[in-house]
Amino acid sequence: MSELIADIAVSIPLKQLFSYRVPEILIDSIQVGIRVKIPFGRRVTIGFVLSLRQGQAGDLKDIKEILDEEPILTPELIKLLRWAADYYCHPIGQVIRTSLPAGLGSEKSNPKILTEAFYKPLKQNICLRGKKQQELLQFIVQQGSVGLTQIREQFPSPYPVLQRLVEIGALEVSKQECLRDPFATEKLLNDKCLTLNRAQVKAVEEITPSIQHHVFAGFLLHGVTGSGKTEVYLHAVDQCLRADRQALILVPEISLTPQLVARFRTRFETTGVGIAVLHSGLSAGERYDAWREIVRNNIQIVIGARSAIFAPLHNLGLIVIDEEHDSSYKQGEGFRYNARDLALVRGQQQNCPVLLGSATPSFASYYRSEQGALTRLMLDKRVHGGDLPKVELVDLKDQVVEGTLSNSLIEAIQQALERREQILLLLNRRGFAPFLLCTDCGESFHCPNCEITLTYHQRSRELRCHYCDYVDAVPEHCHKCQGLNIEPQGAGTERLEQELEELFPSAMIARMDRDTTSCKGAHQKIMTEMLAHKIDILVGTQMIAKGHDFPGVALVCVLGADSILNFPDFRSGERSFSLLTQVAGRAGRASGGGRVFIQSYNPDHYALTCAAKQDYRDFYQQELPFRQELGYPPYGHLVNLVFSGNNNPQVQTAASQFGHFLSGIAQAVEVLGPSPCPLARLRGKSRYQILLKSATRPQLRRLLDQLDNGMKQLPRQVNLNIDVDPIDML
Repeated sequence: MSELIADIAVSIPLKQLFSYRVPEILIDSIQVGIRVKIPFGRRVTIGFVLSLRQGQAGDLKDIKEILDEEPILTPELIKLLRWAADYYCHPIGQVIRTSLPAGLGSEKSNPKILTEAFYKPLKQNICLRGKKQQELLQFIVQQGSVGLTQIREQFPSPYPVLQRLVEIGALEVSKQECLRDPFATEKLLNDKCLTLNRAQVKAVEEITPSIQHHVFAGFLLHGVTGSGKTEVYLHAVDQCLRADRQALILVPEISLTPQLVARFRTRFETTGVGIAVLHSGLSAGERYDAWREIVRNNIQIVIGARSAIFAPLHNLGLIVIDEEHDSSYKQGEGFRYNARDLALVRGQQQNCPVLLGSATPSFASYYRSEQGALTRLMLDKRVHGGDLPKVELVDLKDQVVEGTLSNSLIEAIQQALERREQILLLLNRRGFAPFLLCTDCGESFHCPNCEITLTYHQRSRELRCHYCDYVDAVPEHCHKCQGLNIEPQGAGTERLEQELEELFPSAMIARMDRDTTSCKGAHQKIMTEMLAHKIDILVGTQMIAKGHDFPGVALVCVLGADSILNFPDFRSGERSFSLLTQVAGRAGRASGGGRVFIQSYNPDHYALTCAAKQDYRDFYQQELPFRQELGYPPYGHLVNLVFSGNNNPQVQTAASQFGHFLSGIAQAVEVLGPSPCPLARLRGKSRYQILLKSATRPQLRRLLDQLDNGMKQLPRQVNLNIDVDPIDML
């Protein structure tokens, strides 16, 4: 006898689906894309229904319970997730769990659907004795239907009166779903639809036909900083809405979301367009509500960080990836997907154009545009017609530097403050100092879980590991020699902030890094104060360089450029050029010009000289031969295999045996390693890596398809993480 069978994904480290019988009582309510409770081994867990079919159930177990009244995964999203699981070699159940709002894939927690009591008048001509009853009933009659929250704002302690009005039949009470609004305390901007210049008009005209004809096309919007890329996004989204389709906009950092959301809300929300935000800075309930509204087709525009690529949009008409070069689009742990690359795949699957925007495109995207796979759209001038900022490279070999700032930078900051101009200072290292050092014996203080020194945070008086969050108190003496001369070495944003406070006591100084923006709304508060000119000097890590539009900033200073340039990674030059060009572009955005100072011991490096000229093409042509010679992207394809475990010899042996296995079956794929990872010990685990490199992707894919045979030989205590198209190999 044929029965209904559900193929279900479970969030475990296994790639296959599991089949369950759908009991007769659940047949009418079972749907593809919903969550169910299923028996799995000795426990009950949550699974995701990916397909339904008729067949012989045999001894299959029954589904116990259905958790959703409506699907939380759309057919389009399921297709994308299955593709991603296959490409990134990751179990489908864990891929789905990563894509969903927090709590939806867990047995331990589940966001609640909020409901609110609403009161509706039944009888108006009813004799009421009390004045409170008369006033409350009149208020509800005028409104037609009123929620309890709104009633409480007008009438203190209204419950007894409401209960009495319900008892005598004057009111009817019902419960309605109440959505959590992340915009509740935010005000709309005075943003106007600007007239586009010729280059912007041409860009929008190139994109529009693909939106109207429902076809995939990839575009690279390469515009200098301040060239009006966001306005192109807004006009392209407007064309998308006119075609009655939905738009998805991704940004690399949560800190960029409020400013972009405010512009989109101002432009579109007043016309009745539904806008949702998806990022980890929201509460689980806010993300859950936004997700369900998207599934119900009540949302036309979704804005978010990396994970928003999985928003369950049915009718996508445009995907925008802002600052597409940013490494934040790559997930660093677990399911290691790249949201930029998945955007291109989703565009192909749902027949919609994908617009990648950046002043410093990634090598991969620029190379694709050179090969014709992406259409390049150029914005080579700032919208106000002003000049790009003047960049000066400060050679520290010729400077006397007592603290963090050279004399030339101190003088430039003083002059900017006298002109009442705002200043940005970038130092891409948070904390007060990278480490503490005993000057008597040379001992430093290390994280017991990771092979790195602990960062000193002076204000909280603690040593902290920025990888595993281990925290220790600042020692009073050296644990090795018992010496008392313990000094901070190097500088972070906290130390720079203190130095500026001493040098410029009358200036209003703020700091923007992970330590100061961990609370909800902290990013928005700093940005609002910058726009209101309540901050004179803003110190920060790389998050201040990404996409912010601060019209009052006329001076930008970059410290510690050499630490980025000398990072042990083949992309260090590309990262340095991008970061320096991006942060330099924050200067002079309103009036043109502006000044930028970059401190370095190696100012003649081509990454710095090209950044000073804001010349991407020159940098690309100088960097490309190195990539070609070594076979690195875009001339080759990489997969990084990371082995980890508690026992170092066991991990090393397992990685070595796996390397021999790969070398025996690899064809046209170079197997490099195993070798210790740059961070050889992390969160208590010893780590080794094998790098796979191939000139062609098909050969690499064939090798990856055979990894399961080797993984079966790994000890249980050794874990293997597969990173396809790695961005860094720490």
